[in-house]
Amino acid sequence: MSQPPSQQPPQGGFGAPQEPPNGAPQPPQDQPDLAKPPQTPPGQPPQGPPPAQPPAPPAGPPQTPPPGTPAYGYPQQPPAGPGYGYPQQPGQAPGPYGQQPGQPTGPYAQQPGPYGQQAPGPYGQQAPGPYGQPTQPGYGYPQQQYPGTPGPGTPGPGTPGPGGPGSGGGFLKNKTAVIVAAAVAVVLVAGTGTWFLVSDSGDEDPKKPLANTSNDPKPPSESPTVDEGDGSGDGREGNDDLNAGRKPGEAKVAWLQKNDIDLPRSGASVYGPWFAGDVVAKAMYRGVSGYSVADGKQKWTVPLPADVCAAPNGPTADGKIVIGVKNGTTDKANCSVLQMIDLNTGKPGWKKEVKKNGNWDFLSDIGLAISGDTVTVGRTSNSNAYRVSDGKELFGNPDGNCKPFAFAGGPKLIAAASCRTDDVKNPQHQVQELNPTTGKPKWTYQPPRGWEISKVYSVTPLVVRLEHEEKKQYAIAALTENGKLRSQLAPAKGDKLTHDCGSSFAIFGQKLEGCSGVAADANTFYIATEDDSSGTARTNKVIAFDLNTGKPKWEAPAPAERVLKPLGMEGGDLVLYMRPKYDAAGAIVTLPPTGGTTKTLLQHPDATGRIENGFFSAKVAYQGGRSFIFSNRVSASNDKEELEQSTMLVFEK
Repeated sequence: MSQPPSQQPPQGGFGAPQEPPNGAPQPPQDQPDLAKPPQTPPGQPPQGPPPAQPPAPPAGPPQTPPPGTPAYGYPQQPPAGPGYGYPQQPGQAPGPYGQQPGQPTGPYAQQPGPYGQQAPGPYGQQAPGPYGQPTQPGYGYPQQQYPGTPGPGTPGPGTPGPGGPGSGGGFLKNKTAVIVAAAVAVVLVAGTGTWFLVSDSGDEDPKKPLANTSNDPKPPSESPTVDEGDGSGDGREGNDDLNAGRKPGEAKVAWLQKNDIDLPRSGASVYGPWFAGDVVAKAMYRGVSGYSVADGKQKWTVPLPADVCAAPNGPTADGKIVIGVKNGTTDKANCSVLQMIDLNTGKPGWKKEVKKNGNWDFLSDIGLAISGDTVTVGRTSNSNAYRVSDGKELFGNPDGNCKPFAFAGGPKLIAAASCRTDDVKNPQHQVQELNPTTGKPKWTYQPPRGWEISKVYSVTPLVVRLEHEEKKQYAIAALTENGKLRSQLAPAKGDKLTHDCGSSFAIFGQKLEGCSGVAADANTFYIATEDDSSGTARTNKVIAFDLNTGKPKWEAPAPAERVLKPLGMEGGDLVLYMRPKYDAAGAIVTLPPTGGTTKTLLQHPDATGRIENGFFSAKVAYQGGRSFIFSNRVSASNDKEELEQSTMLVFEK
């Protein structure tokens, strides 16, 4: 993304990580030792690795299925190129991860250990010294060029923008990807039961319809209760029987909701879901509504004077949330109004507008996060924090050279800060844990120059993602409770990791939280690989990484012709969503922390498989023994189609 001018342009500026320029990712020569301070001479950026061609895009939408079946998950032919992943070594011929053709993939033998340190066993050799030394170390695992990959500026199927979808296992994003990415949330609600959320399609075009209601099964009978939108219905159409034909062992449909809001032509993103007691709530367009988790009846709704434009991942422990609302209905309106709502009752609380802090405080978009009784408002060069319970401002921009610009909430308040430098192309970022009441840092971790804090995958334990715009690289780092470097993840060659960190279009307000498809416990980080479309249907695997060493502990392949996405942890087990395909419904499954084979927790009924498959870009939550399928965005070509879109589908035992 373009970097806005700082308050002192000649000295560089603060802000969120910049978007990588269009072009090919560049492989590193080695990883830097991030446990040591950078040694780049003043004004001289680190040497860059040689350019490489852009990675192949991920598999695009599947080919057209037989009549009457949804497109998503239908078998397709292999793509022209095998995808994208980690770097090829200098001098090696194109092939998976830089191997010679026919060379077997193995453990990450030629890569250095975590952050360039000596790695034991097969995971690496001693990396060269830090920045400024003759052989410039890189940071992270960038993409390599595969046979059949489009050249620079040549988008392929599913490519979010010119030059391909970025680098580093498909994680890097470009300007187009930011615009079309869908907002996703992952929340751990302490003390009220754990729930998890994943998105199937973080890079879909938000202008396209996300629910294919033409695939909804024809209702065989008439239901006695009709949802008229006044809270007296049962959340379903009046002529359906979604549990007809349910097989033994399958879950039943608790309720189905369809859109009942007349939206603008471009549609609207869905914020949430948020759980509080027996309420599940979401926000869309100009309103926030709460529904009974048991039967889908609308319990309350809060109309808003303008569009919802920002929201945190989760509410406070007592069910209060603060959302961002535009301060007008024109294109020039800012996302500057904060509105607190009690999700238990639907009662609006305090409302106030964030005041601009100088001419360079851009409030066109913001990032919100909640930790304890504090909600933070982040954007380029500026930040504020307010007490959720009464709206009192707690702290603003700190003094000094480094300013927080984005936050991740939950059990702890984590901030990403940008420090003013003499070279805007060679930024200096920091990760901090803040006291949520005072804003004072408890500790600060500073990576080498050039590496920008991009996302927080997990707050406890702390796992962050960093990106290097100039090098087109990324890395995943684990930090200790005291902010010390714990490890850097070192995937095996051939493993192309993926996640969902979509967000709405944002230039000045970055959101650190919001990634799904990842999970963590005290000592292990779980993440899935990209879909493999080389067979008759998509499939993938889940990899568990040791957070103390960064090395893979185990990997578990998905069942044949299925795709798994981590949701979170429950009872010590990893909970995952097994996506539906054209001839089979989805399911909630588990894996033990030692790996192995999946065990079905909640099998969705085949009778509603076409509805479930219709949520092409979907969020999936598992909470209280129920699974919730949500539309990520609602949009359609006409009003009739718009009002027929399924927006929420809930299963229970």
